[in-house]
Amino acid sequence: MLARYFPILGWGRTYDRPALTSDLMAAVIVTIMLIPQSLAYAMLAGLPPVVGLYASILPLVAYAIFGTSRTLAVGPVAVVSLMTASAAGAVGAPGTAEYWQAAITLAALSGVMLVALGLLRLGFLANLLSHPVISGFISASGVLIATSQLKHILGVKAGGETWPEMLHGLAGNLGNINPATLAIGIPATLFLFWVRKGLKPALQKLGLSPRAADMSAKAGPVVAVALSILAVIGFGLQARGVPIVGAIPQGLPPFMLPSADLALIEALWVPALLISVIGFVESVSVAQTLAAKRRQRIVPDQELIGLGASNIASALSGGYPVTGGFARSVVNFDAGAQTPAAGAFTAIGIALASLFLTPLLYNLPNATLAATIIVAVLSLVDFKTPRHLWAYSKADFAAHAATISVTLVAGVEMGVIAGVCVGLLLYLWRASRPHAAIVGRVPGTEHFRNVERHKVLTLPHLLTIRVDESLTYLNARWLEEYVLEQVAERLALRHVVLMASAVNAIDASGLQSLEAINHRLGDGGIKLHLSEVKGPVMDRLQRSHLLHDLSGKVFLSQDSAFAELALDRGEAPDAADPLAACGMI
Repeated sequence: MLARYFPILGWGRTYDRPALTSDLMAAVIVTIMLIPQSLAYAMLAGLPPVVGLYASILPLVAYAIFGTSRTLAVGPVAVVSLMTASAAGAVGAPGTAEYWQAAITLAALSGVMLVALGLLRLGFLANLLSHPVISGFISASGVLIATSQLKHILGVKAGGETWPEMLHGLAGNLGNINPATLAIGIPATLFLFWVRKGLKPALQKLGLSPRAADMSAKAGPVVAVALSILAVIGFGLQARGVPIVGAIPQGLPPFMLPSADLALIEALWVPALLISVIGFVESVSVAQTLAAKRRQRIVPDQELIGLGASNIASALSGGYPVTGGFARSVVNFDAGAQTPAAGAFTAIGIALASLFLTPLLYNLPNATLAATIIVAVLSLVDFKTPRHLWAYSKADFAAHAATISVTLVAGVEMGVIAGVCVGLLLYLWRASRPHAAIVGRVPGTEHFRNVERHKVLTLPHLLTIRVDESLTYLNARWLEEYVLEQVAERLALRHVVLMASAVNAIDASGLQSLEAINHRLGDGGIKLHLSEVKGPVMDRLQRSHLLHDLSGKVFLSQDSAFAELALDRGEAPDAADPLAACGMI
């Protein structure tokens, strides 16, 4: 029972020296990658850079205790940082104590919500965010994040929460570009793009193994940080107006408590919920992908608890909302991490950096951190999905496009809400107009197929309708109209069979519609039959009056229904009978 809620008790029993060696190596590599990322994402969230380090220590330890993924790396990520900036900016100005307190409270609220969802086993609620919605939101967020960092590359002051506002602010400040800042920002951006794509092949040509070259390439941002710091010092760029990080507090994270102000909590609980859901969906998708590669498994409900504990730990140590990051998790996986202990070792590395390395970062240009963010988030922008969705499903494309448009124009929170609403509306529309088909028997077989797609045998006195959806209040009235419309066109009709092989449930409204169809058909001298009713559906029907009042029968298979009802035509078969041609009589 304890191991269920504390997965560390499971993998910890078999922890050995080889696993320790692998985890330590992975932790070193991830630590090197995470230091500049943490600083950059904190800046994106509108917080002091050191807060990124705070959010990368205790959350990793908490996840190592409560998480189920062996390789997921928890910490600040770009999308959640943007959402934090949007939510905290509504209650305070960046750089103020109120703003930082709002970010801490966001982490605490998100943590409590995630733990509650996990304990109640409500992880399925994340399914409200479909893939088109998630993909659209992440792509739009990538565009917003990259655009918001251009001001640091150009050395100008420009604000804005939405894409039009950001573009307008940048356009109005093009005359104020700082050449020295630009001289740092553009080379740093180009270098990081080259590191992402070109450094590994270059190192392999120099004789490094593919694994060593890949791991070395992951340290590219550290090289950019070091070179830009040397450039600021060597050329005196701070005196030329190049913004730098400045003094970063040295030491371990402070113990802090979230605000108990009900007005602040009321203002933040909706953004906290959105951050929780987005963070969980992003994290669990990464964890499942990596677990599948090693034939491992994760427990989604326990992942909620693990992420919740990480966010609570972040709040108590002065951090902001965190989740599992794709890039660092892949690096952790490729570096050979075997257990969540690699995350705990990474936390130790970040703590050591907070204690001893922060003075070295005093002259780090903001432009370099902005370049790190831009290069990281542009990989999130997916240009293929819209084209694929347009070809595959116009409805899913509409949800995808709506999410992108609203996120860019109205902000991240409205983008998520719009995506969920559009997705649900499209689902309800589809469910209210389910697919139904007139089916006939494929000659020489026991199979029944759509008359519009196959050459099948049908009879004028027998109509079989296959309904490919559960019967609920959403489509009950539609089914009545569809059946009666089909019946009105067939004057010789004596039997109607509803083939229920695809019906997984019938609610009270669906039952009422079946009773109405039975009654209306009976008034016209037509019998209603059911076939291939699933067991759970039949169990519920047996607790109703429908089976007692049904004018026809319930058949185990459509084939038996066709064989029996084909003979009941009210007239004797003749030599031209189609059933004789099929060998049925």
